[in-house]
Amino acid sequence: MSKLPKEYQFLDLSDYGRPVAKVIAKSLKNTSITPIDVTLAFIISGLLGVYFIFENHYFFAAFFIIFKSILDAADGELARIKDTPSYTGRFFDSIADIILNFIIIISIWQLTNIHIGFALLAFFGIQLQGTLYNYYYVILRNRFNGDTTSRVFEDTTPIALKGETQKSVNILFGIYKKLYGVFDEIIYALDRNAPNGKPLPNWLMSCISTFGLGFQLLIISALLILDLKEIIIPFFIMYSGLIFVYILIRRIFFS
Repeated sequence: MSKLPKEYQFLDLSDYGRPVAKVIAKSLKNTSITPIDVTLAFIISGLLGVYFIFENHYFFAAFFIIFKSILDAADGELARIKDTPSYTGRFFDSIADIILNFIIIISIWQLTNIHIGFALLAFFGIQLQGTLYNYYYVILRNRFNGDTTSRVFEDTTPIALKGETQKSVNILFGIYKKLYGVFDEIIYALDRNAPNGKPLPNWLMSCISTFGLGFQLLIISALLILDLKEIIIPFFIMYSGLIFVYILIRRIFFS
């Protein structure tokens, strides 16, 4: 099932792994494997990607990084198939993503002559990109499809859903806020009126979807395979400039 009605569906360039993710989720439907188990699997896949980066086996590094992206979609698909949505899974997934992103960028930095400050700036830019994309996407989902586990503003601890404990939700939400809070606040400060604006057209959402984690990991993988690891950090610093371009377009044409 799509997260959006047909008329608001757009080509999500960061979601290329969804077809394979659906196959994986369907194959696990009648097993005891949970969405959390799949999240743990994508953590392992991401760490294997990091290991092969250090070993200079960039093809294998790219394989496991992209496989991590596929599994990142599969855990949510499995939750929908089994009808077991949870805030525990939602926040655990996001926490794992940001930690793996940091490890991947630092791993690439250690193999280059780039200053650590630029590596941290690239990581910051990657997170801001993803936050802007999620911000606009969740606004659409909340407006047209009544999504329950993703909220436009993650500012209060949600009430635990069936099958999870409030304690686990409280703990994971607290960690989530510490890791993502600054990025959420920056994007909200830059475009606080987005929830009240006109729906963004499909072509613009497709452009912004290049800020999604899946597309970011695809770019990293491609540059690794091409042995252009020195370009990865500068690329994401420069690409982050489009954040302001997209916000300006929304504020001028879709307020």
